[in-house]
Amino acid sequence: MERLTGEIKILSDEEKEGLDIAQITEDEKAEGKRKIYIESYGCQMNFADSEIVASIMRKEGFATTSNKDEAELILLNTCSIRDNAEQKVRKRLQTLNATKRNKPEVKIGVLGCMAERLKTKLLEEEKMVDMVVGPDAYRDLPNLMNEVEEGQKAVNVFLSREETYADITPVRLGSNGVTAFISIMRGCDNMCSFCVVPYTRGRERSREPQTIVNEAKDLFEKGYREVTLLGQNVDSYKWKNAEGEIDTNFAQLLALVGDIHPDLRVRFSTSHPKDITDDVLYTMRDYENVCNYIHLPAQSGNSRILELMNRTYDREWYMQKIDRIRDILGDDCAISHDMIAGFCTETEEEHQDTLSLMDYVKYDYGYMFYYSERPGTPAAKKLKDDIDLETKKRRLSEIIEKQRNHSLERNERLIGTTQKVLIEGFSKRSDDFLQGRCDENKVVVFPKENFKKGEYVNVRIEECTAATLKGHAVIEELA
Repeated sequence: MERLTGEIKILSDEEKEGLDIAQITEDEKAEGKRKIYIESYGCQMNFADSEIVASIMRKEGFATTSNKDEAELILLNTCSIRDNAEQKVRKRLQTLNATKRNKPEVKIGVLGCMAERLKTKLLEEEKMVDMVVGPDAYRDLPNLMNEVEEGQKAVNVFLSREETYADITPVRLGSNGVTAFISIMRGCDNMCSFCVVPYTRGRERSREPQTIVNEAKDLFEKGYREVTLLGQNVDSYKWKNAEGEIDTNFAQLLALVGDIHPDLRVRFSTSHPKDITDDVLYTMRDYENVCNYIHLPAQSGNSRILELMNRTYDREWYMQKIDRIRDILGDDCAISHDMIAGFCTETEEEHQDTLSLMDYVKYDYGYMFYYSERPGTPAAKKLKDDIDLETKKRRLSEIIEKQRNHSLERNERLIGTTQKVLIEGFSKRSDDFLQGRCDENKVVVFPKENFKKGEYVNVRIEECTAATLKGHAVIEELA
């Protein structure tokens, strides 16, 4: 998951140039239609939600645009996971409101987690927006837009126990036509003490499996060759029958999507260590098109801190889960992480436990950030944020440096190997090169020759950085 300020990922050279801001919608060729401009901040789930919003508003006569100056409705799909993410949105709203003074007919709305957390404060106290819409209220957007056009402020932040948007076909915004996200569930039942998600996205609920399979089939028929199954905790996906019994679990869903076609790659994110099962790992092993990559957030390498975080596992248990992944999938399975530096009361020795856990796992890459207290969370209510900022930043820099070394080490082991790469498009640095990803989710750059986007190609890896593999296409069988 790409995340904004406050979280750091070891990025490929290709990714660095595109990280600055959120997704901006593509232009639709729709002369005379009303225009909507959407920016998405935060995780992949927000990006997927924006595609749902675009679909809902398209039925109301709106076409998406990448030029905010021609839009009459501007929507920011927001993130609340870090304070820095919220501050970025606030600054963006200030800029948009300054522009609006010269164009008062433009309406501005805030969607997503920040909308859910702050609710009417954005409308009444800060007077920065015309509408506030929570993650489960997107179907109500047309009604809310009508209220705004009648001169009222509009808000709907109702959290649902049933809403999954399963019947809505997303508009693929800014799509490369090769890869796409599919939301398989919404909400989260885990109550990690540092996390605001259960309060902004509600309780966990899963989509009916056939709707997911149908969406994946439709994407494949339209030329897409990779789907990522999304959820706050995909491993806890479960669809129950009329009798309330579990009919389909995540391992079974993964197999259903994997069976669509051998040329359709399947990824998933995010996994919770307590829920990923051997059955999921065996499915990954048995399906060549289910990619060998797992995002498995640890958050800390110290058992006491993990208990304070309410992660429901300790250091040893997490290490055993890593061992199990290696036993079933081998060393070729890439593993990434989330890690928090400077959580409440963390000692220097406990910080060293995080570094030693990283040495044990040797993650391929990770998202790393220092602790930022979020209002309303159990940690904010019960624990003191007592680690000074300088110490947090120093510990974070040590985590980042270690990850950089591990990322380079993990990439160097692939030099001399041949990797099957799905081409996603031109390299951002030169149209003479193409880029794509291998099975382990690593960016691979190689000369374009006569290859095209959406094709699979075997690439012999010749060199690497900590974030990018480089090589040449070869005609040979994969080992």
